[in-house]
Amino acid sequence: MRGSPLRRGTEKETTMYFFWERYLTVNQILMLGMAATFAMTFILLKHPFPFLPSDHGRAFAVNGTLSRGKLRGVGLTFVLCFLVGSLLFLPVDREYVIYAILLFSMMMSGYLDDASDKPWNEYVKGLLDLIISVMAAATFLNFNDTTVWIGPLELLIPKALYFVLAVILLWGAVNVTNCSDGVDGLCASVSSVTLLGFALLFSETLGLYAMAGFLFIAVLFAYLYFNASPSSMLMGDAGSRALGFFIGIVAMKSQDPFAYLLLAGVTIADGGIGLVKVFLKRYLKICILTKTRTPLHDHARKNLGWSDAQVVSRYIILQSLLVVLAYWFLK
Repeated sequence: MRGSPLRRGTEKETTMYFFWERYLTVNQILMLGMAATFAMTFILLKHPFPFLPSDHGRAFAVNGTLSRGKLRGVGLTFVLCFLVGSLLFLPVDREYVIYAILLFSMMMSGYLDDASDKPWNEYVKGLLDLIISVMAAATFLNFNDTTVWIGPLELLIPKALYFVLAVILLWGAVNVTNCSDGVDGLCASVSSVTLLGFALLFSETLGLYAMAGFLFIAVLFAYLYFNASPSSMLMGDAGSRALGFFIGIVAMKSQDPFAYLLLAGVTIADGGIGLVKVFLKRYLKICILTKTRTPLHDHARKNLGWSDAQVVSRYIILQSLLVVLAYWFLK
């Protein structure tokens, strides 16, 4: 039977959450947390850190030169605000703290790449993503069993197999989310729909992590105020990699990680097809979709003639429909 992670314990009673709990309901704490975290993120983005780098533009991307001169790597700001909000308004436990440290590490690896004059080698970035994913998967196995649900079907997966699948899920979530970050407002908007879908469909199972998902949506909304087309700042790898990692953790904690295929279907298609295409060409000398640009949002803009606003709105609609489909299938 699926259970809620919101268990009481002495380690949790020392957090700020239990101060708020004396005076407010769980929903009121969450609303307060979302409002405070949004406000904190908005203020810090309105008055950005002076050390944030500027984007150099990407010659290979459609309209990539339009990003030149914009603040880059502001994912560092909203991830830090999310972590502070978590400490102030969530009943965090040891498992969550470990994920928070790994989330911070993922954010920092992305930010250091954003701030570098020369982009990091893709193999270095992939290896760092893999190391953090392995640590997160090991943490999950230390605190959770490996029972998963596929719709109404309950399945116990051997720990070794679950570990491999968890690493693949986390590494894949990081990289498809990173690849989807190429149009003003796109990554944050579609990811917000994904997080909302998980929180609504698995609220009882996720517990703490559903609340965390709403806090992450709050910081993404503050970021979208500045990232909506035409944007003034970009999340960079600091934001997209951390966001993908967090979504992967939420998918595992839902006890229905295969739901990720639907609840993040648009992101998977947009960024994942390009990853598969490059892998097949580079390592197996197999060329597929030679007339299709990747990520798919570039194909939609260049080949289909969609505007940036059309890409964002249509992707949101498609992802929302997939959430409805997931609800129909899972419920």
